[in-house]
Amino acid sequence: LGMVLKHLAELLKMRKEKNIPCFVHGPNILRKELGVDLNKIKKKLEKKGRIKIAKVFLDQYASDKLIEAVTNQGFEPVIIPSDVDVALAVEATATCYNPAIDTIVIVSRDSDYKPVLAKVKSLGKEAIIAGVQPDFSSALKNTADEIIDLNS
Repeated sequence: LGMVLKHLAELLKMRKEKNIPCFVHGPNILRKELGVDLNKIKKKLEKKGRIKIAKVFLDQYASDKLIEAVTNQGFEPVIIPSDVDVALAVEATATCYNPAIDTIVIVSRDSDYKPVLAKVKSLGKEAIIAGVQPDFSSALKNTADEIIDLNS
């Protein structure tokens, strides 16, 4: 009985740590003038739980150097030949139906993701938005459960 209780306690401890997918809107957030560092994003998210999915959505104009940098920082580059917004929104929304996922993180400044955050919350998941100024959408910040300011 003692071994069973110990094993159960270990399982509960593991479950307390949140499983987090992170979806980055590359063209919106990975710009030289913004100075966003993917490693900084990872470090901030690792304080909140385990990063289970880490994807950066890029358009067809992404340079080989950018794709390599994304890969080297542990993110999966997803190259989209059309609208990056739609692909990221679909993937984030689909992921929030996974019962093993507790929190959804979107890294963007774009208000197009407001409906995704609302859907995440309606399904009982935590919605986190990470972004930077300038033009960090107030609608996003007001919809999210938590805001991560990448300027700080």
